[in-house]
Amino acid sequence: MNNKFDALKDDDSGDHEQDQGSPKDSEKEKPEEDDKEQNIIKKKKYKKTTDPDGPGEHPLQYNYTFWYSRRTPGRPASTQSYEQNIKQIGSFASVEQFWRFYSHMIRPGDLTGHSDFHLFKEGIKPMWEDDANKMGGKWIIRLRKGLASRCWENLILAMLGEQFMVGEEICGAVVSVRFQEDIISIWNKTASDQATTARIRDTLRRVLNLPPNTIMEYKTHTDSIKAWEDFHGLVNASGGR
Repeated sequence: MNNKFDALKDDDSGDHEQDQGSPKDSEKEKPEEDDKEQNIIKKKKYKKTTDPDGPGEHPLQYNYTFWYSRRTPGRPASTQSYEQNIKQIGSFASVEQFWRFYSHMIRPGDLTGHSDFHLFKEGIKPMWEDDANKMGGKWIIRLRKGLASRCWENLILAMLGEQFMVGEEICGAVVSVRFQEDIISIWNKTASDQATTARIRDTLRRVLNLPPNTIMEYKTHTDSIKAWEDFHGLVNASGGR
């Protein structure tokens, strides 16, 4: 990628709805792997700073925060439990601070089970209901296994490097690791702005080098909330969650 991130790359750096899960999925959970993942994520702790005062550091246009979440498919879910399950990894304000975090984080392709990494502008929670997100939506791309790590890296470098060229519209990005596939998405503020969503779609195709026949779905957060409420309403009506 031809931007300031390439030259600064380290040598060793190689949402509550994405799917509803199933009982079979939960049977595949391996608790001992949870501890391993948490240890890798916390391998090295940094001061949560967004002050790019280091000599020669390259400030980003916006400050960003990394988040991590994991849940067992098939278990009860609610907005409150989802919010409690999102763990903040740390925030950064410069290219150098980003690489210090990223180079010590496990890659999406090495995660197991039902896990998500989120990278959002500081002050925006990776939740549909957040004020910055509630009128927006997201582009969704489903990936076969083995592609998540590279696609995630290309996506977040493009986002941090302001390659989408849509002003303040971008809110953040998510990579969701599932058992049969992985999912990446990029969130924007205004779902009704078709020109902006089209530009995001076209830039996404370019930075991820997607084949022309790749299926891309745009979903508003309003629709996501309705689908989530409908699903859990049906589950409750059947006598369980």
